Amino acid sequence: MLELGSIVACHAKFRPNSTAVVFEDERLTWRAFGARVARCANALRDLGVHKGDRVVTVLGNCRALLEVYWACPSIGAVLVPSSPLLTAAGFASLLHDCKPACVVTDRASLRAIRDAQDAAALAPAALLVVDASDPDAPDYEAATARAGETLVPEAVTPDDVFNIMYTSGTTGQPKGIVHTHFIRSMYALLMGAAWRMTPESVVLHTGAIVFNGAFVTLMPSFYLGGTYVFHRQFDAAHAIETIERERVTHVMLVPSQIIAILNAPQFRPERLASLEMMLSLGAPLHQEYKERLNAALPDRFYELYGLTEGFVTILDRSEAIRKAGSVGKPPPFYRMRIVHDDGSDCAPGEVGEIVGRGPILMPGYYNRPDLTAEAIRDGWLHTGDLGYVDDDGYLYLVDRKKDMIDSGGVKVYPKDVEEIAIRHPAILEVAVFGVPDEKWGETPHAAVVLREGENIAPDALRDWINERVAARYQRVSAVSIVPSFPRSAAGKILKRELRAPYWAGRKAKI
Repeated sequence: MLELGSIVACHAKFRPNSTAVVFEDERLTWRAFGARVARCANALRDLGVHKGDRVVTVLGNCRALLEVYWACPSIGAVLVPSSPLLTAAGFASLLHDCKPACVVTDRASLRAIRDAQDAAALAPAALLVVDASDPDAPDYEAATARAGETLVPEAVTPDDVFNIMYTSGTTGQPKGIVHTHFIRSMYALLMGAAWRMTPESVVLHTGAIVFNGAFVTLMPSFYLGGTYVFHRQFDAAHAIETIERERVTHVMLVPSQIIAILNAPQFRPERLASLEMMLSLGAPLHQEYKERLNAALPDRFYELYGLTEGFVTILDRSEAIRKAGSVGKPPPFYRMRIVHDDGSDCAPGEVGEIVGRGPILMPGYYNRPDLTAEAIRDGWLHTGDLGYVDDDGYLYLVDRKKDMIDSGGVKVYPKDVEEIAIRHPAILEVAVFGVPDEKWGETPHAAVVLREGENIAPDALRDWINERVAARYQRVSAVSIVPSFPRSAAGKILKRELRAPYWAGRKAKI
C-alpha cells in the first residue's frame, strides 16, 4: 500500500505542535491542519464523492485549496486543480473531459463554473464554495464545520490516480496529465533529497499552487513534516519580508519572480541569508540573472528543467558556477537522450530533441490515447525541446522546437538572441519570436519590458542588439516595447500571444 493521504494524519499524530502551514495571518500546527483536512475529506464524502471521482478546484491560493489537496487522496478522490484565469470555454472543455463529482470554487468563479456546466451539457456537479453567500451552493466553511474530525481513510494502490493536471482547456483539445500516487511519492522522496530538505526546513511558495511546479517543493515539504508558507499571490517585497521573518530555507520561483526580487528596492542579500535553496523553474532564466544571483547569494541557486508529463534535469547548487549555462543532468533513476529527427542519438555538442524517462513519467493523458502515443514512444517522453549535452552529460537548452525561427532556411534560436538583448542596461525582460518576412519567410522580432524609469527608442535597442549578435541571420527586424508580457498561470511568457498579431490572416506557427 502507498497512501499519500496518510501523510498529514501521521504528522498530526507525531508532530502535533510543530508548525505545518502559514498563510497570511494564520499559523496552523500539524494537529490543527490535520483536523481541517479530515473535516474537508468528510465534507466531500457527505456530498457523494467516492474513490476515483474527480474533484475540480477553481481557486486562487487559499487555505481551503491546500486542504482539498490533501483531503482528496485521503478518500481516494482524484484532484483536478484548475486556474481561475481560465475562460468559460476553457472551463467547459475541462469539465466535459473529466466529468467531476464536485467542484470547489469561490464566489468570483461561481457564475463561470455554472455557465461552463451548461455549455458542457453536464449534470451539475456538487459544489462547495469558499466565502459563499449563495443558498444553492454549500459554503465550504459551514460544510467542513459540520463534518467530523474522525476520518477513515480510503485504501489506495500506487497506481491509483492522485491528480490530473490540465495543460490546456481553451482550444477544445484538453490535455489532462495523469499523476498516480506512486508518481507523487517520487516527487516527495526524490525531490526532497535533491533539495537537501529536512523536517526543519521552512518552504516558501509565492506563486499559484495550481501550477505543477509548486509540487516539486510542496510534496517533499509535507512528506518530511516541514513548515509550508504560501502567499495569496506573488509580490517581491512581500516575498523578501517573509523570507527574512520566517527564516525560510527553501523557495521555488519562476524566472520573472527572481528578476522582480533582484530588482526590488527592498532586496539586500543579508535579508535572504537564511536561504539554503533558491530554485528556478518553469522557463529558462537568462544567464545575466544567474550571474547576479550567484554573486549575491552564493551556493543557493538550483535550476530544474522539466515537463509536467514526467521528466526532469536538475542543476545542483554545487554545480551552478562550474556548469554555468547548463540546466543540469538527470537525477538518479532518470535517463536522457538527445536525438535527431530520425530517432538516432546525437553526439555531445550536437543539437537535437530532448527525450527522457524516469519514475515520474505519466501513464498518459487522461482520455487521450492518441496524444499519449505522440508524446511517449517506446517508453521515452518526447519533450519538443531542443538541446545538447556536453562531454560530461550536462544538458544545455537551445529552444522549443515550435519557437525556432526558420529564416531563409537558416535556424535561428530565440534564446541566443535573448541572451544578448538582456544585457542591455535598459532591458528588464525580453522575448524573441518570429514574424512574417516577404524575403526570408520569417525573421526575429524582439519584445522588451524596460526597467523602471528607462526611456529609449526601439530603433536604438534594435541597433544595439544587432551590433552584438554572433551572426547576421540573428539580427532582429524590429524591437517593440511593451509594459508587460502575457503569462500563463505558471508565469511563463506566452510567446504565441505576442506572435499572434503579426501572423493574423497567415498560417502562423503557434
